[in-house]
Amino acid sequence: MDTFTDLTDVSGLTVFRPGDPGYADETAGFQLGFEQRPDLVVAAARPEDVVAAVRYAAGRGLPVGVHATGHGLPGAVRGGVLVTTRRMDRLTVDAAARTVRVQAGVRWGDVVAAAAPHGLAPLNGSAPSVGVVGYTLGGGLGILAREFGYAADHVRSLDVVTADGRLRHVTPTTEPDLYWGLLGGGHGLGIVTGLETGLAPVRTLYGGSLSFDGREVEPAAVLRAYAAWTRTVPATLTSSFAAVPYPDLPALPPHLRGRYVVSVRVAYTGADGDRLVAPLREIGPVLSDALREMPYPESHTIHSDPDFPHAYYGDSAVLRELDAEAAGELLRRTGPDAGRMCVVQVNHLGGALAAPAPNAVPWRAGRFLVRLLTVGDRDAARAVLDPAFAPLAPWTLGRSPNFAFGAGDRTEGLHEPETAKRLAGLRSLHDPAGLFGG
Repeated sequence: MDTFTDLTDVSGLTVFRPGDPGYADETAGFQLGFEQRPDLVVAAARPEDVVAAVRYAAGRGLPVGVHATGHGLPGAVRGGVLVTTRRMDRLTVDAAARTVRVQAGVRWGDVVAAAAPHGLAPLNGSAPSVGVVGYTLGGGLGILAREFGYAADHVRSLDVVTADGRLRHVTPTTEPDLYWGLLGGGHGLGIVTGLETGLAPVRTLYGGSLSFDGREVEPAAVLRAYAAWTRTVPATLTSSFAAVPYPDLPALPPHLRGRYVVSVRVAYTGADGDRLVAPLREIGPVLSDALREMPYPESHTIHSDPDFPHAYYGDSAVLRELDAEAAGELLRRTGPDAGRMCVVQVNHLGGALAAPAPNAVPWRAGRFLVRLLTVGDRDAARAVLDPAFAPLAPWTLGRSPNFAFGAGDRTEGLHEPETAKRLAGLRSLHDPAGLFGG
């Protein structure tokens, strides 16, 4: 394997060191709660730049991290080499094949916009600014997930730089073990510089949110009604429950200030959406009803995730069942009296998400995914999150790799024991020195 005396020897390569102009901007991401302070930043604009960075780090025994949009940072970074991929932003839609090829810096909003004129849609998540690659390597639980499955299930091929400094083209047939481990196993096997994935023939959908005032309608009652309702819907309907205690701040819209908003969000490509959601409208007085037919490019409005960088910490629990009493206790511990703003989301799983696939995406038997998000430093956040998750323990299968924000080296529960063992074997084979952490 070739090494480089200095990365400045590589033609056209941009690098940053602490104190350099642009270093702070290059290391900044959507997640503001964890500072990135690598010794060297390689601003990759092409796969060859990633190869150079990995060979440089390997030759010096330096750890390597990768950073695209910074939505799902595992924690603070100190030292080593950080490869940023935001400049790798090319994408190509093949409408006839219903596929898209993306480089590592492409965001889902760009893919949605490029696919829509062809009557196609990607299997993206709720936030347009999230990067395609990182989301997909974690599995990718999308807006229409129960109909189409995980984003990882539709990947045709990946281009990845492994610890030996090789750029590999990985498919289910050429390197099935590496393909399996990259999809659902995350970044520990290398740096993915691009991938090709399938698109769905979706132009429009029925979706939106139905919201209640959590001080007028008991949040636990809404969640119980929601859980019961999920047993009646088609396998192709995707939905989630959310509870958000908004602070009374002038920066918020007047209708949200100081409110405890409890919502059900729906996404469905069928023609009978209004009939299916009718029972939800009977739960109690509605604060807002945004359910409607919409073009797919408006699907991000179903969740209306914040579009500005901020600090947050989060974790998740995949459940085999949602126990009503335990869920009520969860809401009590995360509501307006929790002492810290905590966002609760409960995703209905099953449907196509339960189908087997040749990848490492875990916990396909789960029926619900509980996601908790809060603010503050890690210790303060855990002081809220750990007691909130505790009532769910008897029904918890594990955690979701996509929703372990700021978890650092805490990897327990991210995969089934046999999957974790197989992933460890792959990392030992492809990265024996632990260049990528794993």
